[in-house]
Amino acid sequence: MPSYLVETFLPDRGTRKRSADERRLRSAADALSRDGQVVRFDHSIYIPSDETCFFVFEAPSASNVALAAAQAGLEAVRIVEAATSRKETQ
Repeated sequence: MPSYLVETFLPDRGTRKRSADERRLRSAADALSRDGQVVRFDHSIYIPSDETCFFVFEAPSASNVALAAAQAGLEAVRIVEAATSRKETQ
């Protein structure tokens, strides 16, 4: 299943907000999956010096990921498909 990055703006010292965003994203992804829209939240990557956070998902399409982000109230700058070395070695 493809991986997607959801890029967001997260001001410095955004660790608490990131944790709250992760909880909402995981909950939204779980709810969507129960309703037949397959999407799984995996983890996040926070870059404090750039005030950027990437939330990593697995889903069959970017539209499933966008739906999860919207339901979680996340303001995505962009959503892009990504490849990871983890998947290449499995």
